[in-house]
Amino acid sequence: MDAAGLVIYASALLLASGTPGPGIATLVARVLGRGWTGGVPLALGLAVGDIIWLSAGVWGLAVLAQTFSSVFTAVKWAGIAYLLYLAWRMWTTPVVAREVTADTRGESPAALFMTGLAVCLSNPKVMAFYLALVPTLLDLNKITVTGWLQLVAATLACLTITFGSYITLAARARLLFTRPDTLRNLNRSASVAIAGTAVWMAAR
Repeated sequence: MDAAGLVIYASALLLASGTPGPGIATLVARVLGRGWTGGVPLALGLAVGDIIWLSAGVWGLAVLAQTFSSVFTAVKWAGIAYLLYLAWRMWTTPVVAREVTADTRGESPAALFMTGLAVCLSNPKVMAFYLALVPTLLDLNKITVTGWLQLVAATLACLTITFGSYITLAARARLLFTRPDTLRNLNRSASVAIAGTAVWMAAR
């Protein structure tokens, strides 16, 4: 694949992925509420979701999203249910004066990964980018397996920059809060953000 096409694609993806949406809101809320470690598997789930949609767009498999719409709907509602559960736990978790550390009880890396994947696969913005915008940026008829691998590498690089930046900023912001009342308000604010994400997803 030519370098110009990769640059155009990567530039568009950086702009699109850097714009706050359900995925970024969930990622930031998770890091603010529980620490940066859980943000990594959640970000990985988001990235895998992007690769799935990229592959669907590149190989002309958009029809799968229509043929198996019930599967994507089930994934969407499973993600919504988990986000609401996570919001409830963050709202009700007691806080005490202590060093700010991540509390990951009940949140396995696998569960966080699946949450990120569900949020990405059900995000209309991501679907529109890969299934509608990408075909206008690239000549899909000329993309080989090697070209697809190059696009996957560019996608992972762009998302690493975007997600890594949000995780770092949110983790640093979290370290500024050590008082119990501040942590309680922070947890509840993050809880509202996550619940809001779930409601937004349900309304789409």
